[in-house]
Amino acid sequence: MYTIIDIETTGNGIKGNKITEISIFKFDGEQIIDEFTSLVNPECEIPYFITGLTGIDNQLVANAPTFKELANNILEITKDCIFIAHSVNFDYGIIKEEFRQLELDFSRKKLCTIRLSRKLIPGLKSYSLGKLCTSLSIPLTDRHRARGDAHATLLLFQILLKKSESSSIIKTFLNARSQEATLPPLLSKSIVNNLPTTPGVYYFKDKNGKIIYIGKAVNIKKRVLGHFYDKSNHEIRLCKEIADIDFELSGSELLALLMESAAIKEHYPMYNRAQKKTVKQYAIFSYEDRKGVLHLAFDSLRAAPNPLMIFYNQVNCRTYLENLCEALFLCPKYCHLQTAPGPCSHFRAKSCEGICRSEESPLDYNNKVYKAIAILKKYEDRVLIERNGRNPDEKAIILLENGVYKGYGFIENNRQVNSEEDLKAIIIPQKNTVEAQRIIQSSIKRKFAITR
Repeated sequence: MYTIIDIETTGNGIKGNKITEISIFKFDGEQIIDEFTSLVNPECEIPYFITGLTGIDNQLVANAPTFKELANNILEITKDCIFIAHSVNFDYGIIKEEFRQLELDFSRKKLCTIRLSRKLIPGLKSYSLGKLCTSLSIPLTDRHRARGDAHATLLLFQILLKKSESSSIIKTFLNARSQEATLPPLLSKSIVNNLPTTPGVYYFKDKNGKIIYIGKAVNIKKRVLGHFYDKSNHEIRLCKEIADIDFELSGSELLALLMESAAIKEHYPMYNRAQKKTVKQYAIFSYEDRKGVLHLAFDSLRAAPNPLMIFYNQVNCRTYLENLCEALFLCPKYCHLQTAPGPCSHFRAKSCEGICRSEESPLDYNNKVYKAIAILKKYEDRVLIERNGRNPDEKAIILLENGVYKGYGFIENNRQVNSEEDLKAIIIPQKNTVEAQRIIQSSIKRKFAITR
């Protein structure tokens, strides 16, 4: 037994989306057994653009029953039935959320007529309900009203049932292990099955092949499936448009982060929100006061003259300076970690030797600061960071020169890099963006040797 369902909503995402109309046809595979259609009072304002689309306004639903008043009718008519809708995860998710808010459980097997249509009627340019109805000569009246769309979906389902392979395909779709009910309506299951379970970057594409989202993962397949289970409004909109997935292997999380950042900067996908914001930078710097004592301090990069080391997080910047202060017996007051008057009394850096109490000469103290400055400015001319490759026979190399990110490459484990030419043949040049610097700094623990 099947129930073909369509709803109209206020359009505010799964958790804020309230139903304004619902229509359910109970169908035994041959004929309609029962029907339930009703306007629903969402108990909130209906946006103007929704009224423009559906014709349902606040006045129309003012005297309609609430979902709570209709809950038992919906539970009864859908009991022991397969829940069918066009883009089923949308309708099912909203109805399930309405029941959750009433502290009632709602669990039904699901079928998506978009996914069924793509499988049983391949090759069409569009599988939207309107385009399918036009292609298959299905009468569609009262478009964007629950009963009109639900009835058209019922007629579409009847056509699909008559296809020779419908029985076996529907059985496969209903198999709990098939994941068909959770996949985006435009995405082939074979694409998901072919995703690797290793680190890398993945690209979501729409039906026109345009990249709409880029992500990174330690396990690409697991992370991609996580998008499909996420019920946030952002993820629901994204999943509706995913028609294809590409990927690149990285071998490690660090390189996946760098590859993702570069790809986002190149393609600027519409659904990527991260890395579009400006990252505020902080820096440690030094200056000499009127008494000839050298100070270390930290501030935003814009306010830091001649920065000695740049950070992409204020907490990390301060913590690093605290550690440096304690390790080299510097004074927290002269490192601007403490602003209270009088001698220093920092809770973490307690190794001050008395410059703030006039017990240490400026010359002795400055020598320690010079050592700190040397540590802060210390960069090797060239650094090669090694990580796992895309397979056991290779390794990944990330190149830094004078602290600047130059690029990455992959090399066979038994191959040696003996010259500039060897290195240039391996490294794929990359831009030294703020995000790339932040990723590298966050992923590699800075170490410095200190002689006490």
